Amino acid sequence: MAVYKLFPSADTFIFTEAVSANAGLDELIEIGGYEIQGYGQTTRGIVQFNNNEIQNVVNNKITSASFPYSASLELKLCTAYETPKSHSVFVYPISGAWSAGIGKYADTLGRTLTTGSVDQSGVSWRYRQPEKQEPWSLSSFTAEVTASYNSTYPGGGNWYTSSFGIDLEATQSFNTSDNLDLNVNVTPAVKLHYSGTLPNYGFIIKLQDSEEFAMSSSLRHKYYSNDTNTIYPPSLTFKWDDSSYETGSLSLLTSSKAIVNITNNRGEYQDIGKVRFRLLARPSNPVRVYTTGSIYKTNYALPSASYYAIQDNYTEELEIPFDSGSTKISCDATGPFFDVYMHGLQPERFYKILIKSELDGTTTVFDSDNIFKVVRNG
Repeated sequence: MAVYKLFPSADTFIFTEAVSANAGLDELIEIGGYEIQGYGQTTRGIVQFNNNEIQNVVNNKITSASFPYSASLELKLCTAYETPKSHSVFVYPISGAWSAGIGKYADTLGRTLTTGSVDQSGVSWRYRQPEKQEPWSLSSFTAEVTASYNSTYPGGGNWYTSSFGIDLEATQSFNTSDNLDLNVNVTPAVKLHYSGTLPNYGFIIKLQDSEEFAMSSSLRHKYYSNDTNTIYPPSLTFKWDDSSYETGSLSLLTSSKAIVNITNNRGEYQDIGKVRFRLLARPSNPVRVYTTGSIYKTNYALPSASYYAIQDNYTEELEIPFDSGSTKISCDATGPFFDVYMHGLQPERFYKILIKSELDGTTTVFDSDNIFKVVRNG
């Protein structure tokens, strides 16, 4: 019942239009394959997460080896051009250190057209470091490291395909009408980063080779970067199930004609720490019984197949979607509950809590009026 998000320590994209140019402060990360003036061009994304933060999540949030976890690289789409009927995106752990830089793609193209100069403050298609230093390797790779480029534009990064027999290629495939947001499982690489078996230089994001350096299409997918002014920065999202289910003397809620509400919603929370939300679940029309207290305050246990989701109250997008492995609702003798790590939610936003449960043999979603705001710490 746990979801924890890390945001990049650095991200950018590299491109063949200006092989020594940097876009480290660009608001977007682009991947693509397209043609310009008779030459096939390519863009690839690069993103890195702080290894100390990864260590902190595993050691101090997940804490127990009995909780297997997953880690996914997530990017939100801004715009997409000439998306084919089907395509795949590949993610690999990078094999060498790089500097993010402070350039921007549009500024670089402007300089190139007017003065012939480009921003060289960081990583580029040809070089890992500023001022044309430390070119990406083109041959004589170390074990299990490779690259992909054409003779016109050598460079484009170096990455691991495997390590100690572990396959490190992560991919996501898309078909017509699919949501083009990236959500790629990179758990094997993250576990090697955590253990120190594999140096953490981040990830490279690219199209399949057949889509790059394209001469007959203009495939360009642009995702929000960490420098975006929106609520959609990239994230490394950890998920694990640490739920517990003990109903004690509580009766089990079985009717979909029910009311499920948060009992301890303070309404406003800082974007740090973990908050435990407790639920009051009861039938809409409780059976009349002789009692000295209100039957409307009697709490019920939700079925074990019950989950929560966090929805942005303005956009109605699910910031934390229902997930059988990581958003499971727990229960103790007091009643149902779940924990939310506020760190992964964007500050100055309002969020709504949704509850889903299997009742009367059907899936019921309770769209509650429980709305809370996240504010920036300090």
